Amino acid sequence: MMEEVRDGSVLSVQTDGIKVTEVVKEGDNLTFIIISQKLSGTGEYHVARTYDDFDWLQQHLFSQEEVPGIQGVIFPPLPAKAQVNASAKVIKQLGILALGDFKPYGAALERFLQQVASHSVLSKNKAVEDFLTSSEPPGRQKSKKNIFNRLSQAVEGMRKEGHKDVEDFFQNERDLNHSLTNSSKLAAEKFLDVVQTEQKISVACVHFSSALQMCVESGEEPQKQAFTRVCKNLSEVFNSLGKHMSSVAENNMNTLGLGLDLESRYQDAEKEMLFRRTCKLVELETAKKNADRAKPVKKPQMEEVKKAAETEFSQISAVAKQEIRHFKQARVQLLQQLWFCGVRNNWSLPGNTPTSSTCTWRRSEPWPSPDKSSSQSSCNVFSLV
Repeated sequence: MMEEVRDGSVLSVQTDGIKVTEVVKEGDNLTFIIISQKLSGTGEYHVARTYDDFDWLQQHLFSQEEVPGIQGVIFPPLPAKAQVNASAKVIKQLGILALGDFKPYGAALERFLQQVASHSVLSKNKAVEDFLTSSEPPGRQKSKKNIFNRLSQAVEGMRKEGHKDVEDFFQNERDLNHSLTNSSKLAAEKFLDVVQTEQKISVACVHFSSALQMCVESGEEPQKQAFTRVCKNLSEVFNSLGKHMSSVAENNMNTLGLGLDLESRYQDAEKEMLFRRTCKLVELETAKKNADRAKPVKKPQMEEVKKAAETEFSQISAVAKQEIRHFKQARVQLLQQLWFCGVRNNWSLPGNTPTSSTCTWRRSEPWPSPDKSSSQSSCNVFSLV
């Protein structure tokens, strides 16, 4: 079974050595080339995966119902499916990931794999090892439907989402998440507008620079020569400004833009986790009521059901608290790093040439699992993700 958990084992690849190096267009489909450094440091695994393969992996991670407290995990969010000739609706859904000829999208998938591989529970699933090392495309196998099916969540949500929690910690977190989910989406959308505006300014400056070159006149007359000098100088200025704005837009996209997108998707992932826990809370309360109302002949059976529900809910809550505390700490540190590195990169663009101190999406380490420490010694903007 691909869902089996490899107790106590580790992946055969280095977490920070997982890279999506290329996005290949094949008709209307995209194929992602993934290179993973072997843990021994003596070689690499090269695999080609489609989005369906990524979806297969996520479904197998969701399906680990035998793992205690698995429903309390904030699963690394997989971006929505990208398309070569995407509709306006798909582009709006992808946001900043739709820019840059799929390079930001490839970086987001790379981040997803690194987060899964660094998680102390999810990385033990055999499907992760197979996905990163097997030459066969696992996504062609039919993925298993499971308790995390989003359609089922939507149906149950009308009845359970507003259910009051028995713990203030989780009730406050649900209220905060509701607010942050909306605000993070809005922030990502507004920052996308900023990046797209910078790109438009860049294009306009380059076009105006070309137009000024066309105004150059030949001749010995002083007035024509003076006018020519002005046009050439202005053309150089606007051409330089256009290149600079292009560099600024690319930097903003690769730092704060990708970070805000990840923040928005992680808020949704936390919301889904909190909802799963609320569903289990409702099941527990129902089991308690059934046990209290049960007739003597069925009393022992109902008590067993109640006890099992209490144990499962307790395990989910314990894992959820650990995940939430780590997530809250990591997201604050991440946004601080993103703001600092975005500004630093923009200031280090003399002549539109990035310096060696430039912070990028790829120079990073994955978001560590709750039981692993993170380093803040360098300006790697996603070292805390």
